[in-house]
Amino acid sequence: MADQRLLEIFIECASIEGLSQREKPVATYIKKFLSAIGEKIISDNSGKYSGSNTGNLIWKHGSGGNFILLSHMDTARSTKNLKTVFKKDRITSDGKTVLGVDNRAGIAVLLRLIEKIIKEKISVNDFTIAFTTCEETSLGGSKNLELNGEIKYGFVFDSYLRPGAFINESIGAASFDVLITGKAAHSGIAPEKGINAIMIASEAISQIKIGSLDQHSSVNIGLISGGSAVNVIPESTFVRGEVRSNKNDVLKKILEEINNIFQRTAKKFGGSSEFHYNWDFKPYLIKETDDIYKIITGTLKTVGLKPKPSISKGGSDANSLNERHIHAVNLGIGAQNPHSNEEFILFEDLNKSLEIAYQLVKV
Repeated sequence: MADQRLLEIFIECASIEGLSQREKPVATYIKKFLSAIGEKIISDNSGKYSGSNTGNLIWKHGSGGNFILLSHMDTARSTKNLKTVFKKDRITSDGKTVLGVDNRAGIAVLLRLIEKIIKEKISVNDFTIAFTTCEETSLGGSKNLELNGEIKYGFVFDSYLRPGAFINESIGAASFDVLITGKAAHSGIAPEKGINAIMIASEAISQIKIGSLDQHSSVNIGLISGGSAVNVIPESTFVRGEVRSNKNDVLKKILEEINNIFQRTAKKFGGSSEFHYNWDFKPYLIKETDDIYKIITGTLKTVGLKPKPSISKGGSDANSLNERHIHAVNLGIGAQNPHSNEEFILFEDLNKSLEIAYQLVKV
């Protein structure tokens, strides 16, 4: 069975509604929690950029040290009407909602860590904790997290993998928009005078390999819209997609190829194509020779776990930190089946995640 106090915090926190950009109720809970033990926490100005109704929350022990522990406040789906169910070895929902284990388990671990340090007056190193916004959508919180220049390392308590695993390598993702312009005409009276933008988009997309390109790269077309009426040759069509890869240069090359396909196809039919892309998050690689790799593997061994470096095909706050030249890893906390009604976490994994957090900060 997990630490009873840790379970209490998780249950309280998980039931609070806090979707991306609407994390304020969760932030209010965290502020009240820390105020009750005499601790202050600040809210940064990231909401101006992320669109959230609250900023990231930042708590410092002492000077704040040179490393930070993170978890995010938003859930991908609603936890409204959550009913928690305790089973022999785990906690789940009743199957009608998500459990919110991603990432309320991480929040519970870090709040319990602070409470334990303060109430038991445990001597620990100076360090910082942040609770971020918008992780599930844009990483807007961590991208705009207000940190001092002393922070060198980051430990994100968020991965669905079990404790012992850690994400030392992650792919990057870039989304792209294509606006195809043709020429409107009456589809019955003079279709030959029109240039069908939907047809251009269709032919271009048919030339793009969609899905996995290799072990670490993929392409997806996710949105298409165009046309104005069934009796009008569509003048414009909008296409949105994404490219993922573990290497910047590979990802950019794929984007260039997609752009060329749309340009070439549009020109073939007398239309035009306008292409834009932006990074959602960039890839990172933490090497065995990096200090943080040695720190986390040593920590995991100390708490009796076998370190398991892993690669992720999704993004996390660790991507944002690494892009900001703060070496960071995403730690397995056992938030299993994330985003589904079958989410669960083992009591054992909650306990072990707290042990990891404590080991990272202890003197």
